[in-house]
Amino acid sequence: MTSAVDPRYELPRDWPTTEAEAIAVQERTRASVVVGGELPEPGTGTGTGVVVGVDVAYDDERDLVAAAAVALDAGGLAVVAEATAVGRVTFPYVPGLLAFREIPAVLDALGDLDRRLGRRPDLVVCDGYGLAHPRRFGLASHLGVLTGLPTIGVAKNPFGFRHADPGPRRGDWSPLLDGDEEVGRALRTRDGVKPLFVSVGHRVTIADACAYTLHLARDFRQPETTRRADALCRRALKAAGAEAAAEM
Repeated sequence: MTSAVDPRYELPRDWPTTEAEAIAVQERTRASVVVGGELPEPGTGTGTGVVVGVDVAYDDERDLVAAAAVALDAGGLAVVAEATAVGRVTFPYVPGLLAFREIPAVLDALGDLDRRLGRRPDLVVCDGYGLAHPRRFGLASHLGVLTGLPTIGVAKNPFGFRHADPGPRRGDWSPLLDGDEEVGRALRTRDGVKPLFVSVGHRVTIADACAYTLHLARDFRQPETTRRADALCRRALKAAGAEAAAEM
């Protein structure tokens, strides 16, 4: 169940601008991550909840970033609302610190989506990592702590962590390991297709994270939340790029 406290979509005033500052924020804030919580059972019927997918796209030539937030009915997976935000890239590309490039625009898109929905999401699905991160504080964890919302990370590659190949059937999984520590799971969402890499972001169990990923990846390898958000942010970026070009 989501918190009774309204989600927060404001960027902290002391948002980092350097690599050293960003790492310090991750080290200082990661203790706020909550592993565990209660979510409605996925797929229990139309109208039972709302799951939101977020994603971003970049125009490196113009230093633009576009974020999309798409809300799906948690039962039937129909789109119920969507929002975008476009802004300037304000942080350099550094592996392990991508959240600092993406979160400003993602928060704007989520805030707009919240106003359109008139309710808080039950879960936010990020195209990236949560605890499966060198400092256990990837985008999904950072976004969850900032907003207070339950979040998970669903990524296309293992970020250098090791794993055995899961079984060949949909739903088969193997632990994603950093040494002996399980930081997520390699989860097969389609028979015979490469697995995805699922990790807890905030206020979710790994079992629920995997259950929702499977429910959302009903027809394709990727969750429908990610597919929808990816397409929407690309459209928003294309429109913003065309508008910027017209003004030159």
